[in-house]
Amino acid sequence: MNICGCLVHIATDHTDAARAAMTGTQGVELHAETEDGRFVVVVEDTADRLASETIMDLHQIPGVISLSLTYHHFEDLAEASPLSNAQSQPTSRRPMQ
Repeated sequence: MNICGCLVHIATDHTDAARAAMTGTQGVELHAETEDGRFVVVVEDTADRLASETIMDLHQIPGVISLSLTYHHFEDLAEASPLSNAQSQPTSRRPMQ
């Protein structure tokens, strides 16, 4: 599972159409918007498309000036449940004292 936080900058004369295009895209959630055309967007994998493919599609929306990936989280759902006998990993690189 991929979860991607993005900042999308859209030309102000295209914000309404771009907002509609983004909200109509499966796996895309809008979380914030500014008056100058900046949007905070979360893109997730769907059953049909990877988040990376959806991000590339967002680049093609008319009026999009830039799209920056600002956060990425990946989790392999098949490995999400550790084995009961798995040893814990240290949470810091500092030597134990």
